[in-house]
Amino acid sequence: MAAGKRVAIIDYGMGNLGSVKKGLERVGIKAIVTSEREDVEKADGVILPGVGAFEDAINNLRIMGLTEAVREAVASKKPFLGICLGMQLLFDESEENGLHKGLGLIKGRVVRLPSKVKIPHMGWNQVKLVKKSPLFVGVPDESYFYFVHSYYCFPEEDVAIGKTFYGLDFVCAVQKENILATQFHPEKSSKLGLAVLLNFARLVEGQANDNISSH
Repeated sequence: MAAGKRVAIIDYGMGNLGSVKKGLERVGIKAIVTSEREDVEKADGVILPGVGAFEDAINNLRIMGLTEAVREAVASKKPFLGICLGMQLLFDESEENGLHKGLGLIKGRVVRLPSKVKIPHMGWNQVKLVKKSPLFVGVPDESYFYFVHSYYCFPEEDVAIGKTFYGLDFVCAVQKENILATQFHPEKSSKLGLAVLLNFARLVEGQANDNISSH
């Protein structure tokens, strides 16, 4: 990372923060784990990870005063990465355990995987790249990444950059201007996962800012 550049990993009590931070450090990203709005505001890039239930996650974000920190980070155009549940929280609403409103930064909803497949979807699966994105520079099409989830995102706008098949084709990666997000866990996806994190680091450094909103 360039001198002084730093990424804030938002801690709202539901993330696998240690593995995310470790993955970032392996590709040279200076990162802090924080639940402080001021740290998020000062950061050059922001990551919203997450595992667990949508309702608990969105409630925790609200109680801790972090929903506005997320919205402000996105509005400021700094690179923003959602991971797994962190991706789902960016959408309008989720059907998990009732209907719950999300952050509304991406139009669409979060729905359950079909009952014909084993739930949760856990393990390695292929990602079909459907649109060019700086997040996947150097990542071959149909590479394998690690998934753990029971619900998936159904966007209602043209933001898909990656899809996966598990009972049906679903969107597993999105990009909307400075927002990037993956349903899979890059920090658990070996070398190619680290390549994704490195690409995010390059966005934070400003090396790829010309490309982030052009596809």
